[in-house]
Amino acid sequence: MLKIAIYGKGGIGKSTVTSNLAAAFAYLGKKVIQIGCDPKADSTINLLGGNPVMPVIEYLKEGTDPEKYEDISKVGYGDVLCIETGGPTPGLGCAGRGIIATFQLLEDLRLFEKVKPDVVLYDVLGDVVCGGFAAPIREGYAKDVIIVTSGEKMALYAANNIYTAVKNFEDRSYAKVKGVILNHRNIDNETKKVTDFANERGISIIGEIPRSQDINDYEDMGKTVIEGNPDLEVSKAFLDIARKLIEEDK
Repeated sequence: MLKIAIYGKGGIGKSTVTSNLAAAFAYLGKKVIQIGCDPKADSTINLLGGNPVMPVIEYLKEGTDPEKYEDISKVGYGDVLCIETGGPTPGLGCAGRGIIATFQLLEDLRLFEKVKPDVVLYDVLGDVVCGGFAAPIREGYAKDVIIVTSGEKMALYAANNIYTAVKNFEDRSYAKVKGVILNHRNIDNETKKVTDFANERGISIIGEIPRSQDINDYEDMGKTVIEGNPDLEVSKAFLDIARKLIEEDK
């Protein structure tokens, strides 16, 4: 089973990358779960036609005790099972605790044993790899970490923070950094900057996503580009990454 946590600087396109990868895996015939670990709870919205799933934290706030995983999830494009942890009202609580509570609930509901997914993707808030935000990479939830970055200075700075944090956890049997996905912003020497970053740390560039207006156009429709048109150049980039990850997991 592929179990991947996706991290990166806020605004770098993690949710876009994660949801399109989920759609790509599904397009290739895999059973997929995507779990959004962000208070905004918008990771899976483009798999759901623009109609968000109710975040788990909202059930917990109401004192509701879900009896089955179907109560806290929605099925989206390609039968991807979509779950959002959500978070507290801004300024009134710790989102990391919400993630921990959600993961405990998922264990109680025996989500993974019942669904038996081929792929689990965790879309994690920003560049925070501590407390509850480290939950996806510990205790067997995720096996690999993929960092989404562009060649921009602050994106690479965040990528380095994530890489360093995950490396510091190596002796705890947490997930390991598998590599980076270059989400192009079309800045000068972008590919070289990210290649140098990866080479200096002994990690690979798993794939590159070209800057594309098609992503924005289909997101306006509540879709991934895979659902919108799998023959687009940008769709093929996501499908190539998905195929590579499947092959490397054999």
